[in-house]
Amino acid sequence: MIIPQTRQPIQIFLQKGVARLVKPRLLSASETVRLDNFNWTLRDKRGQIFNLEEAKGKVLVINFWATWCPPCIAEMPSFQKLYDNYRDDEDLLFLFVTQEDSKVVEAFMKNKAYNLPYYIPMTDYPKEFDITSIPRTFIINKTGGIVLDKSGVANWDGENMTIILDKLSD
Repeated sequence: MIIPQTRQPIQIFLQKGVARLVKPRLLSASETVRLDNFNWTLRDKRGQIFNLEEAKGKVLVINFWATWCPPCIAEMPSFQKLYDNYRDDEDLLFLFVTQEDSKVVEAFMKNKAYNLPYYIPMTDYPKEFDITSIPRTFIINKTGGIVLDKSGVANWDGENMTIILDKLSD
């Protein structure tokens, strides 16, 4: 019999195993969707308002997640490594988007020693995202094309992601 308190840690452990096997890939040209509306307002952890319009012309990594979601928690270490590798790249912007209260998110980040830039939406996300489950990650190129759309857990700090981001940032 499994004790309820062990359910989430077990799920996270299993999802981490799955993440190691899943390597995100770019969409084909025919699958790529253009983000038409960049008018999306978010609030960062300091309470500052950010509009996606400010990010036009940059490569965007947008991850929808939650602190209670085992697959989200499982892929966060790889996102932290990816973010650490690219945090100083002015052509690349990371947005970790959650619907949760900032106090809950801040406690989670502190507990895990993450410094990922998280945002809470103030307005509805662009229709092209169509979020039905989390985690869900999008990579948007400099011209607004959604070139990667991944639902579920994945390994985000692998060599293939480095190649993708380096290519998109050039």
